[in-house]
Amino acid sequence: MNTLFRTTESPFLQYLNQPSTSDRRRRISSLPVRIGLGRSTRTGLAKTTTRMMASSSSAATETVGREVLKKGIADFYDESSGIWEDIWGDHMHHGFYNPDVQASISDHRSAQIRMIEESLSFAGVPEDSLKKPKSIVDVGCGIGGSSRYLARKYGAQCQGITLSPVQAQRAQALAAAQGLADKVSFQVADALQQPFPDGQFDLVWSMESGEHMPDKKKFVSELARVAAPGATIIMVTWCHRDLSPSEDSLKPEEEKLLNKICDAYYLPAWCSAADYVKLLQSLSLQDIKAADWSQYVAPFWPAVIRSALTWKGLTSLLRSGWKTMKGALAMPLMIEGYQKDLIKFAIITCRKPK
Repeated sequence: MNTLFRTTESPFLQYLNQPSTSDRRRRISSLPVRIGLGRSTRTGLAKTTTRMMASSSSAATETVGREVLKKGIADFYDESSGIWEDIWGDHMHHGFYNPDVQASISDHRSAQIRMIEESLSFAGVPEDSLKKPKSIVDVGCGIGGSSRYLARKYGAQCQGITLSPVQAQRAQALAAAQGLADKVSFQVADALQQPFPDGQFDLVWSMESGEHMPDKKKFVSELARVAAPGATIIMVTWCHRDLSPSEDSLKPEEEKLLNKICDAYYLPAWCSAADYVKLLQSLSLQDIKAADWSQYVAPFWPAVIRSALTWKGLTSLLRSGWKTMKGALAMPLMIEGYQKDLIKFAIITCRKPK
């Protein structure tokens, strides 16, 4: 059975991934007026009498659901990005560590830079002045840490997109403060509908944003669309474990754990690294590589929890909204997922044919 984009069964995910044919023949319902951390308040619509009407309504419901998801993601990062920057700096992603090494906060920030460098090295991004990237897109840019780093490293132009207006504004302010206003720019945009022409970028970068995408096929297709011929595409993202040949799905207890994480972090669907590879193959992309880096990020979540339990972390959380508090309370679930080999920290890279 094809398990691509199998999701857990929270009300949030049920809504985003409905309906079956039988559902379409029943009442067209489940249009939410509010979704807060996976719980929806729903209002019914009139019953449809034709399959065509049901199909049309299904598409409309899915569209509304994705807009609600986008707003949830934007609100989550609007609320939490300032706290993250205050404690951890401008890189909003895992660090890359030597296994079984204890690290300080300063070490963790260095590990975040190392994550960028290890990703570039894994993908084989050239350093040669004639071949290095000149035009980069950062898909899910946060407050622009990777964008500014890559622009400096390669002397390239970099454009970042995020769903969060607060992130985009802060990213631009940091670029100006660091003398990079002429090199990087940021805007609010949807990764599933990028505001760029075909073939614009010779490095397409997505650091821990794929997990938020409700349509993984569309996400990957957009990365490939904006990539120039010969461009490198790098995705670093949260995945669930690969299924064994005898499995049709994850175990119920695994889905239950992922469901809790989804509700805390606005994650609509999980897939495996193998699923991403299949998608890239379907687009005829080349030099496809994937690796599980879970062992190299193991110190990260314990460190985030320790930082949250400092006086600075606790007072910042108390000043934040409920979305940030809910995310903080869910951090031990991420550790549990890694320890059970359910969550995988994956890197997937490829090249667009010339």
